[in-house]
Amino acid sequence: METRSNGVAIVRLDDKAAKVNTISSKMTAEMTTMLDTVENDPNVKSVVLISAKPGVFIAGADIAELNACKTEEEMRDMSRAGQAFMNRLAGSKKPFVAAIEGSCMGGGLEVALACHYRVAAKSKKTQLALPEVMLGLLPGAGGTQRLPKLVGIQAALDMMLTGKNIKPDKALKMGLVNQVADPFALENAAISAAEQLASGSLKPKKKNKGLVNRILEDTPLRQIVFNKAGEMVEKKTGGHYPAPKLILEAAQTGIEQGITKGLEVEATNFAKLGMTSEAKALMSIFFGQTALKKNRYGKPAKPVETMAVVGAGLMGAGIAQVSAAKGVRVLLKDRDAAAAAKGEDYVRSNLDQKVKRKRMTIYDRDAVMANVVPLSDEDEVWKTHIKKADLAIEAVFEDLALKHKVLSDLENYVSKDCVIATNTSALPIADIASACKRPENVIGMHYFSPVPSMPLLEIIRHAGTSDATAAKAVDLGLRQGKTAIVVKDVPGFYVNRCLGPYIAETLALVGDGVEPEKLDKLMTKWGLPVGPITLADEVGLDVAYHVNQTLSKALGVRMEGGDAKLFEEMIEQGFLGKKSGKGFFVQPPKGKKSKKT
Repeated sequence: METRSNGVAIVRLDDKAAKVNTISSKMTAEMTTMLDTVENDPNVKSVVLISAKPGVFIAGADIAELNACKTEEEMRDMSRAGQAFMNRLAGSKKPFVAAIEGSCMGGGLEVALACHYRVAAKSKKTQLALPEVMLGLLPGAGGTQRLPKLVGIQAALDMMLTGKNIKPDKALKMGLVNQVADPFALENAAISAAEQLASGSLKPKKKNKGLVNRILEDTPLRQIVFNKAGEMVEKKTGGHYPAPKLILEAAQTGIEQGITKGLEVEATNFAKLGMTSEAKALMSIFFGQTALKKNRYGKPAKPVETMAVVGAGLMGAGIAQVSAAKGVRVLLKDRDAAAAAKGEDYVRSNLDQKVKRKRMTIYDRDAVMANVVPLSDEDEVWKTHIKKADLAIEAVFEDLALKHKVLSDLENYVSKDCVIATNTSALPIADIASACKRPENVIGMHYFSPVPSMPLLEIIRHAGTSDATAAKAVDLGLRQGKTAIVVKDVPGFYVNRCLGPYIAETLALVGDGVEPEKLDKLMTKWGLPVGPITLADEVGLDVAYHVNQTLSKALGVRMEGGDAKLFEEMIEQGFLGKKSGKGFFVQPPKGKKSKKT
């Protein structure tokens, strides 16, 4: 902490033992000591809280500490300790300004909410959220009480029930922050605000809710808002997650009975949720995903700057999109110029949707598209371009002979250090690599459809794959924002080995006369995001059939079920699933809002 001559104390948050700042018992104790110092120092008139770590304000609570709690009492005590600190911060007679750059999540946002003024850096890294619901929990340090009062009930519930990230401009518009500033000016802007708050020349303005929101939120009609939120939660979760209902209860209690009672319910519900199997499972997933953010093979000697994607269909174009979006130059190649252009159009169409939904600027869209270079066999120039590829991946039809030809052709033109990847969903990587002169450079990179929205990436090493190859493949996957799991070269790899019996049983049930729609409804009601019929259409019936046949031959009775002739007949008649517009379901025309039938 340093105190300027103008009476503004600057407190720099920096957990030296960690990459990010989190609200742990240690940090809470240190910040409590800081409060004691500030309150007892007559030279301090106001305080700026700012992170010393680039790209993160406070990333949230220490999940390891939460997970270590064994009883509801421990969870309740942790919540009450957080609430007590936030109450003291909010009640300080000396104004506190939160200078936010980077991640401001969970407990970090609760700290900011307890401050008297918030300035956010206008950068892509700055995101504000209360994502506790995604861990099966609720904001346990006053978030359910302070957020609705600051931004209104509807906006607060939307944040708390979804865990969505809020960007600086939207945060300003909704009243979540008081001011935005360029990153280089953030500290000075916060200091200026702190000085003015102390002198009384700056009074934080309350967000104007508007007449309709005032009627809905400030009168007994607010019950309509909570009822609608409850209906939305039930529809989205099917009643499988307890956290959203308890978030609603805590927020409504605070609004109707006051913050003291609201905090009491918040702590009680936080404790209840912390001991549920859902929260324990979701925290376990969090730890697993966090561990997978590290490349166990180390940093590659040369990260991928240019990559080639052979096959510009849905999978190839999807791979191109997620790569180009991260600054990788993508050579998108197909047999003819029309096919390559179609893949390029697919990428542009997806990005246009983001622009339309204001999730991307036109400038950013054009920057991504500039990274996509369509190539075809019709123009020999592809051979010159492809020499620059650090990694080349094929995304052609699941046929071993075809993949052998594609990879052999690639190997003739790429550099000797170029990683050669296959997007196969079932073929053994060793069999594919057998056609290559440098099998140590060959690896499986199995993406899932639709690539831009599916986070999982299977990376498959065959016995001869080198560590250098694995390092480069994992590094690319992480840069693409994927959850990359490295698995062995066995039939079905990991995902399809799990999925195989599920699809086989689906075939059996359809063959027995069960209505496809009924199957989907039963499985989504049980808790899956989509049913098996929709999944088969999304993957592609030709791909599902190939996986079914491959696994049946390799693993026998464990993967058998139903009559695969159903797939064969549908495929013969052009029913390939979503990509052909018809599978088990007929898809609505692109851009139309009519439902699939």
